[in-house]
This record gives sequence, C-alpha cells and structure tokens, in this order.
Amino acid sequence: MSAAVKYTLGRIGLFVVVVAALWPVDLDIFLKLILALLFSAALSFFLLKGWRDEMAEEMAASAERRRTEKDRLRSALAGDDQDAEAGGGAASSTDQPGSADPGRGPSA
Repeated sequence: MSAAVKYTLGRIGLFVVVVAALWPVDLDIFLKLILALLFSAALSFFLLKGWRDEMAEEMAASAERRRTEKDRLRSALAGDDQDAEAGGGAASSTDQPGSADPGRGPSA
C-alpha cells in the first residue's frame, strides 16, 4: 500500500475516532465536527509523523523521476540525446556543424 493511502486513511481514522469521542458531549454537531477536525489534525502531526515522512519521500522521488524523464525527452527532441544519435535519430553525422537546428540537416 502506498504511503499516501496509508497517511490519508490514518487521518480519516483519527478524525472518526475524535468525532466518536466528542459524540456524547452536549454541543452543536457543526461545532463537534470543527473540534474533531482541529484535534485530529493536531494528533496526526505527532502520531502519523512516520507515514507523513514516508509519503514526502515518495512524492520527492516521483517528482525527481518526472524531472529526469522530462529532461531526457527534451534532449531527445532537441537532438542532443546520445541514444537518438546512435539509433539514427534526429541528429545525424551529415548535418552541417553551423546549422541552427541539427535535426533538419543542411539548409537549402
């Protein structure tokens, strides 16, 4: 199970537990829900620290993978990718060195 799912379910579970604890208190239902939201947020800050940190690490790793893939795709589209050159990609050895766009070849 992913860390984001665990953390989200933990937050919801804490909210339900706090609402259940506040249920017998003689207050307006809206006020009970607001208090439950505040108390569960404070409790989750301390009780769910490990899951929150795990989720943050997963999100950072995912962002880094997307950034790396985006850079790789940009370089492939620009003709700077070594794999594209080896496989007969956009840039070839017949391009003129002074050409502005290496993927188009010599200009006429």
